[in-house]
Amino acid sequence: MTDKPSVLFACVANSGRSVTARVLAAYYGEDAVEAVSAGSEPGERIHTEVADVLTGLGLDVSHETPKGFDPDGTYTAVVTMGCGDQCPYYSGARYEDWPLDDPKGQDEATVRRIIADIDTRVRRLVAELAPDHDLPPSVLEQTRPSGPGSAATRR
Repeated sequence: MTDKPSVLFACVANSGRSVTARVLAAYYGEDAVEAVSAGSEPGERIHTEVADVLTGLGLDVSHETPKGFDPDGTYTAVVTMGCGDQCPYYSGARYEDWPLDDPKGQDEATVRRIIADIDTRVRRLVAELAPDHDLPPSVLEQTRPSGPGSAATRR
């Protein structure tokens, strides 16, 4: 058994919001926090518009695939994002509901706004779950567009 805090990010398709939160929590939490994501009705793949923005921020989403909930999972925290009554209950976990817009089918500016909102929330959560961990700078602060219509690149 480990003392490392773990967090489950849950939404419906596990193709946008929850994947974004998991990727960001893994980035910011490094080895201090375990981050998992799942959905009540997993989609076929990560939403392209979400994958494009996350990749443009320097985050690797190539191994992300939508998945369902692990009924035997044990988590320190569970963050729900629009799955309502379809989200499972994990005994002993702290619960938060994040009312977030769904990025599916949205334009790039809207997806970036949603990801920025998730980024702020994830950084706060990681800081609460692992207070002794030094958070890296926000990926949003490390990027600059390299030209009109181009993806952001990491410095």
